Amino acid sequence: MIFNRVILFVCVAITLAFTNRDSAIKSTSVFLTADSSLVVRGTTNINTFTCGYNINKFKNPIPVIYFLEDNKIRFSKTALVLDTDCFDCGGKGINSDFQKILKSDKYPQIFLMVKEINHLENTADVQASVDIQISGITKNYKVPIKIKNSNKLLITGDLSLNLKDFNIETPKKFFGLITIDNKIEIVFQLAVKEH
Repeated sequence: MIFNRVILFVCVAITLAFTNRDSAIKSTSVFLTADSSLVVRGTTNINTFTCGYNINKFKNPIPVIYFLEDNKIRFSKTALVLDTDCFDCGGKGINSDFQKILKSDKYPQIFLMVKEINHLENTADVQASVDIQISGITKNYKVPIKIKNSNKLLITGDLSLNLKDFNIETPKKFFGLITIDNKIEIVFQLAVKEH
């Protein structure tokens, strides 16, 4: 059973692991492998854009601290930190615009902090509670994810965000002729290994 063996998650998504069912505090660490991807998708009134995160920036293991409580896995100080300058939107101009939208000069990192995971019995599906901090503002989201276990653990999911929730005003380009939609989607496929 996946719940007894290993559950890993990161945001989004989001990477975590556990190996025991008792309520004692446990700790481990995980690596994201090169098969991982994290993409932000958005739209303008003219077209769509995609900004991919450079997963190779995750060279160090990600610490995970967790315990079982009320049939949930709760986490403490477990976070995935994304440097905003590691997103590539396909060109220098759009990369610069994306950095301005995220207020990267003042807030150079996005934090994805895993709070808890609810396991759905006899399935590979789980729901994670994740605090996401963008531009200094933190909001909580429930993120449905799927877990596939082969040679490595593969965690997939997606999450829709509204930039207004983070007090982010999307810029207008060319005298207001091009506008960016406030809704973005984060799509992740995280291939993880326990350290």
